[in-house]
Parts: sequence; C-alpha cells; structure tokens
Amino acid sequence: MEIDFVSWFGLALRWFHFMIGIMWIGTSFYFIWLGNSLKPPHSREDKQAGVAGESWLVHGGGFYHNKKYAVAPDHMPEDLHWFKWEAYFTWISGVLLLALIYYYDASLYLIDRAKNNLDPSEAILIGLAFIVGGWFFYDGLCKTGIGRNNGLFGLIWFAALTAAAYALNQLFSGRGAYIHVGAIIGTVMAANVFAIIIPNQKKVVASLLAGEKPDPRLGKKAGQRSLHNNYMTLPVLLIMISNHYPMLFGNPHSWLILAGLSAAAWLIRHFFNLKDMGIMNYWYAAAGVAGFILVMLLVSGGKTAATPSAAVSASEVRQIVRTHCSACHSDTPTYEGISEAPAGVMFDTMEEIKKYAPRIIVRATENGDMPLGNTTNMTDEERKKLKAGLTEK
Repeated sequence: MEIDFVSWFGLALRWFHFMIGIMWIGTSFYFIWLGNSLKPPHSREDKQAGVAGESWLVHGGGFYHNKKYAVAPDHMPEDLHWFKWEAYFTWISGVLLLALIYYYDASLYLIDRAKNNLDPSEAILIGLAFIVGGWFFYDGLCKTGIGRNNGLFGLIWFAALTAAAYALNQLFSGRGAYIHVGAIIGTVMAANVFAIIIPNQKKVVASLLAGEKPDPRLGKKAGQRSLHNNYMTLPVLLIMISNHYPMLFGNPHSWLILAGLSAAAWLIRHFFNLKDMGIMNYWYAAAGVAGFILVMLLVSGGKTAATPSAAVSASEVRQIVRTHCSACHSDTPTYEGISEAPAGVMFDTMEEIKKYAPRIIVRATENGDMPLGNTTNMTDEERKKLKAGLTEK
C-alpha cells in the first residue's frame, strides 16, 4: 500500500486551519456584535457594580443574560474563560500551510520566473521579511497619535497593505503575492491577541487579585485591537479562497483587484457593525456591493475575444501543451513532487485538450498563471498561438 503522506498531511492541516479559523472569526464577530448591541443596565445594583451595558439573548431554546463592565468587576470570578487559543492555532496552522505549499516547493508556487529568477531561499526570506515587517509597521503606527483615530489609522493601514500587495506582485507569482498579504494580515491579527489583548487582560486580572483598581486604558487598547481584527477578517477570508479564482491573482493588476475587493469588504463590515449599534446606514452596504460589481466589470472588461491572425494547427497546439503542461497534466506526470494530474485534468490526447480548452485559455493565455511559476519559460508568442489554436472553429 502506497500512501501520499504529504497530500494527506496537507489536507488535514488545511481542514484544521479552516475549522479553527471559523472558531476565531466567529468569536470575533460575536463579541463585536455583543459590544455594539449592549443597552444601559436597568438595575441599581448593576449600575453601582460598574456594569456598562447588558444584553438579553435567546439561542437554541435557551435565554442568556450578558453584562459588560466598564472596566472590570469588583472581584475576580472563580471561572473565567479566555479566548486566545483559537487565534494562536489558526496562525500556527497557517504558517505550517505556508511552509508546506509555498516554501517547500517555492519554485512551483511562489516564484514566477517571468518576473524574477529568485533562488527559493531568497524568495522565502523576502516573504518572511514582509510578514514580520508588516507587524512592526502596524504596531508602530498604533502607538503613534494616528493610532487614536480609527478612521485615519484605517486609511493609512489600507494604503500600506495595498503598497505591500503591489511590491509582492512584482516579486512573486500572483498566488504567492496574495498569500503573503494574507499572512501579513493574519500575523497582525494573531499578534494583536498575543502581544496586546491577552497581556492587557492579564494585567487587569492581576490588579483584581491584588485588590487594586484596574487601569481602564488597558481594556480600551485591547478593545481597539480587537476592533481592528474584526475589520481585517473579510480580506483574509477572501485571500483564503482566492487561489480558486485565477481572474484575481492572475491579472496583471491583481494587487489593485485585491485592494478594491478589500475596501468593499470593509464597507460591508462597517455596515453590519453600525447595524449592531442600531444605526441603519444602507449607504455603506450599497457602496460595498457597488465596489464589488465595479471590480468585476473592470476585470471582465479587460479581456478581449480571441482574434487569431494566422491558422495554428492541432499539432502545434499539442506540441505547446506537451512542452509546457504535460509535466503535471498527464496520466504519468514527470514533475518532481506531483504523482497525479492536479484535479484529474490531463492533456495526453487532443480530445482531452479540446475538452479543457476554455480552462486552458483562461489560465495559460489570458491570466497567464499557468504553468505555475512559469517553470517551463512559456513565451508570450506561444501563449498567443495556443489561444489561437484553441479558439479556431
């Protein structure tokens, strides 16, 4: 019995990353909603105890009564639940996936020879530098006067991420650039939990145990970082699924597409956050949807129909495919590390090539993200010929 341990490990890791990520994002969305939906306490006892707000909920047939203290309760509760491991394990599993897919086989998934003929070790170090540098830039910005203005801070952080996406797209493959932007955001989110939110909460707990009055600034700083995380979740989710949509990462302006869709996501997230506070401003939702549609139209409008200038024979098409595609897409792949054709797509016969012609045109001739990393050095002229040969009647 032969077991492809790398593929099974990759499946388990990706599944775990997705599962634990849902838990983290779910708690983030829930607590932002809870904080926004709180109403002033009714009882005198709660007001005297420092309760800032309360919320009644019903779910699964049960009723729940939540209270939030302005700073902290007057004594340490016996059973206190911490929300941190979901963030830590999401980040750890994400780093392992990054290493397994993009660093272990950097020549295939990370490096694009048409852009830069990087050595795998160089590409990996550049990627890590962007990830670590992203956290230091973000954290440093938070600690300036700009960090006290959420609106201005958000615009500058958005501009910084867009600049990073542009720079990464000049260095790496489209997929590699996207995943590193996601890694920057995910690292910032996890580091917020590890370096700010949890330490500040521990300081509050320590003050309670010592019989001291906690510093209210600690909770405010932690709450601000939690709010930042809430707005960053939707772009991260977009990046997690983006590798299924080459019209995003395969476009020459992929960095701008990512920026546009992220801006649309933030507008929609802001609509729901306002809604939770009882403010129904539909303009944010409308602007978010309009932004998505605008990006779709701009991307689609950039494509032109095939207009072959000269006839391309079937034998020429087969030769191009055999040279640049069959190392992976064959019943007997020859590319190192690939034991079977990706997604079961094979181009061993002309019938198979015609069957997948629309997909080949999109991936190899319009978006240009195939072959992965352009490891076979497919030329622009070959791409034009392939498109012409596949679109001829």
